[in-house]
Amino acid sequence: MTELKDLTPHSAIPAEQATRDRRQRHLLRTFLPELVSLERTLAEAPAQVTSQVVDRVDMGTLSLPIYRVDLGTDAADAPALLLVGGVHGLERIGSQVVMAWLRNLLARLSWDDSLVRLLERVRITFLPILNPGGMYLNQRSNPNGVDLMRNAPIKAQDRSAFLLGGQRVSARLPWYTGDPDAAMEVENRALETVINALLPGRPFSVALDCHSGFGWQDQIWFPYAYRRRPMRRIASVMALKLIWEQAWPEHNYRFEPQSRHYLTHGDLWDYFYKRVNRDSAGTFIPLTLEMGSWRWVRKRPRQLFRLDGLFNPLAPHRHRRVLRSHLAFMDFLLNATASYCNWLPEGAEESMLREAAIMHWYRDNQ
Repeated sequence: MTELKDLTPHSAIPAEQATRDRRQRHLLRTFLPELVSLERTLAEAPAQVTSQVVDRVDMGTLSLPIYRVDLGTDAADAPALLLVGGVHGLERIGSQVVMAWLRNLLARLSWDDSLVRLLERVRITFLPILNPGGMYLNQRSNPNGVDLMRNAPIKAQDRSAFLLGGQRVSARLPWYTGDPDAAMEVENRALETVINALLPGRPFSVALDCHSGFGWQDQIWFPYAYRRRPMRRIASVMALKLIWEQAWPEHNYRFEPQSRHYLTHGDLWDYFYKRVNRDSAGTFIPLTLEMGSWRWVRKRPRQLFRLDGLFNPLAPHRHRRVLRSHLAFMDFLLNATASYCNWLPEGAEESMLREAAIMHWYRDNQ
């Protein structure tokens, strides 16, 4: 990896360029330490880990990379797990949680035979920092002022939440969807490139997108956000929820469709769920981990005086607790993805679980 490394002999670099490079490295270490940490992790990663820059976000003199990291089998018909973080630049903890699990896997590759054998049957892809420009600027949106989770070409079928559901008035206001006549933002096009290359043709795949900032409790959200009716493969989500709760009954997650809280325009995962499941015979389940940040603020009220304090645990002990608290769920998703044949419902079981899901989550909509 050479993003932050200077591989050119010092004597061959003009003094002005060297000064500019040092300044850029200092800015990244100060305002985007997550990128510095990711590149250091990739530089020390074992040979079976591959990485590439999918696209770049240009910010004047800075060009910030969007990294894709892969490990596991190259077989095109193997199940896949996609981990995404940093969609909202303020929610740095999302990227940090994804990177914590990445480091956990890489540290185990040298000694964990069960993990090595598991990776022979499954593909894992990481996009740890999808919105590096927003994270650098410490803002929710990307550098163009667009909320990436409101930027996909899909509209809410009912009245969406005021402003929160996406607005087209101004990029100066939060939750701006972007120009509806323009293409998606470069960050979302990078995600689309990865999804188009990774998911079609696979029998089963799961995505987990890590966010923070909503509620007192950690929640697992799934489509839809643009309508209140159930997704076509809702039985698969119910089956996944059940095997998780059977294996970890003491868990603290609440599984719900996002539409139980509010409707939005332009939801990325609604858009990709419909695209992938329409074009592929396999099953794709996109999930969003919404870490409840309100309890962090309740335990440390002075965080209200810092913008990043609304979305991230600032106390060091609490930050470490959050980084480790989601590793079990990510390990579960990896094993569930690799072993999808043993629990993914079919036939009569699928019909039964669909009815159970509708009664559990959509009874009030009937």
